[in-house]
Amino acid sequence: MTHDSTPEAGDPDPVPDGDPGLAPDTEPSAPAEPSAPAEPAEPAEPAEPAEPADEPIGRRVLRLRTDRGLTQRQVAEPAYTPAYISTLEAGRVRPSEAALRHVAERLGVTYEELTTGQPAHLATRLRLRLTEAQRGLTTGAAEEAAVLYEELRAEAERHGLGAEQAAAELGLGECALETGELPDAHRHFEAAEALLVAAGAPLPQRAPVVRARALAHYLSGELRYACYLLESALDELNTSGLHDPDALLLLYTATIAPYMDMGAHARAAQAAELALSLAPQAGDPLLVAKMHRSVARTLLAEGRAAEADVSLSKAAELYQRLQIRTELAHCHWMRGYVHAQNGRLADAESELRTARDMLSAKRAVLYTTQVEVELADVLRRRGSSDEAAALLRALLGDLNPERGAVHAAGAHRLLGIIAEESGAAGAPEGSGPVTAAAEAAEEHYVTALSLLERAGAAGDLADLCRLLGDLYRRTGRIDAALDTYRTGLGHRAAPGTTTLGPAPAEPPV
Repeated sequence: MTHDSTPEAGDPDPVPDGDPGLAPDTEPSAPAEPSAPAEPAEPAEPAEPAEPADEPIGRRVLRLRTDRGLTQRQVAEPAYTPAYISTLEAGRVRPSEAALRHVAERLGVTYEELTTGQPAHLATRLRLRLTEAQRGLTTGAAEEAAVLYEELRAEAERHGLGAEQAAAELGLGECALETGELPDAHRHFEAAEALLVAAGAPLPQRAPVVRARALAHYLSGELRYACYLLESALDELNTSGLHDPDALLLLYTATIAPYMDMGAHARAAQAAELALSLAPQAGDPLLVAKMHRSVARTLLAEGRAAEADVSLSKAAELYQRLQIRTELAHCHWMRGYVHAQNGRLADAESELRTARDMLSAKRAVLYTTQVEVELADVLRRRGSSDEAAALLRALLGDLNPERGAVHAAGAHRLLGIIAEESGAAGAPEGSGPVTAAAEAAEEHYVTALSLLERAGAAGDLADLCRLLGDLYRRTGRIDAALDTYRTGLGHRAAPGTTTLGPAPAEPPV
């Protein structure tokens, strides 16, 4: 018994397939024109399935049928006629959902695949491959991961899968960060956010992209804007009741580095305490590891070196367990920094060399040069000033105001100190002429000052003004020294308050 949409007596003869290579049961018929068959009395259905703009539903039915070597009769029976399939393929009838479900079953595909053109479970398979790409990135294969992310981005775009396309754009941006291509990173992160906003994704789902955008601006030397992005998102999460622990932990952790570089130590400490209180609620161990790594910096600034070392050990243990080489390298970097601050220079050098080797093996150029700045300071303090200076001069080619501004300033600061310590600048205080070494030191200090002012790194600015003021004083330029000291005191008095607005609302923890 056929479906009630089967044409009644008096309908025209079935239209032939018109495909010469099909099975011999294709019905012969009179040479009726395929372009003008009479349409069967197909009852209307309330909803018409969506059709992608690039392939009409009729053309997709024709393609799938011919790919499978089926005749129109084989697809039509038992519920419909070959004539109806012919009109459907020609785009001259609006198929009902019931008709499309029947056709999908006869073609051996799902209803969703037939109506959308997307293979069954495509989104799931894409998400699985996105996980593989992320794994490649975290284990050090950024360039290989970028190739896979680009393939996935194109496939997701082709099939209209916005969430998966956004995830691929985010991955491409993270690969660009690893290799130091900051303009590319900005472009991919902005594309990811635009896709998520267009899809109406809530802020907790967009938090990883917000954090990534802020990190790219931070590495570009735009500390104020990085803080603005993070604080705006935190404020929205906390005031709108979207208290997602993972999203909050991710964003609070990301604020610590720019806060510290801006000299806003109290705000960094507050963010660290909130992150620590959120950690037990977070479901992602990677977020907890990142939090411990960032919190260590605020603990050290407060003189809590032992606690900082414990926090870093927890982070390293998690990274080791998760086999995440990139973050483990950052953990060695931070431990080297902690040891250097505590005067354990041999341990600091060992940790920093380990971090540098791990990052350079990954071709993470920008992060490698940042570690080398820290390593050069340790080498100088251990008496290897020539090696430190050579390292700093070599890495300055990879840093500029738009790419690692804070660390470029750090390199110039160290070169200025090395020039002063060389002994050539050792004329009696206030009496001798400005020597070549003093001129070199001044040039490095002024360059560093310009970079830090542009980045808004108030904490480092105060220290640099002290160094430059001391140099002016030793070379007899008392007025210039006083002006420079005053500038430094201005930065020291209220770090961050001229560039940061009110602190974001706190979560209910």
